[in-house]
Amino acid sequence: MKLYIPILVLMVLAAGFATFSVVAGTLMGPKRWNKAKLDAYECGIEPTPVPLGGGKIPVKYYLTAMLFIVFDIEIVFLYPWAVTFGKLGAFGLVEMVAFVITVLVAYAYVWRRGGLEWD
Repeated sequence: MKLYIPILVLMVLAAGFATFSVVAGTLMGPKRWNKAKLDAYECGIEPTPVPLGGGKIPVKYYLTAMLFIVFDIEIVFLYPWAVTFGKLGAFGLVEMVAFVITVLVAYAYVWRRGGLEWD
C-alpha cells in the first residue's frame, strides 16, 4: 500500500489544481459577453446552421486526419530510433531506411492521387 501513496497524492494534487484553475478563471475572468464571444469559432469560417441529423462532413477532412495520423506515427517511431541509434548499429539503420521508404511510397501514392489537394 505504501507504493500507491505517492500516486494518490499526485492525483489529489492534479484534481485540486484543475478545480482551482476552473474556479479561479470563472471568478476572476472578465464578464463582458457579446454576440461574437458567444458564437462558435470554426477557424475563421462563419458557422452555418446544422440541419437535423447532423449534416455531412466532407471526406477531405477524414483524408487529412488519416494523413496526419500516418505521419504522426512515423515520428513516434523515428524519435526512439534516433535516441538509441548508437546501440542499434547497422541493423537499426537498415530497418529505419526500410520504414522510411515504406512511408515515402505511401506519401507518393497519396500525392499522386491528389489527396494533398484542397479545393
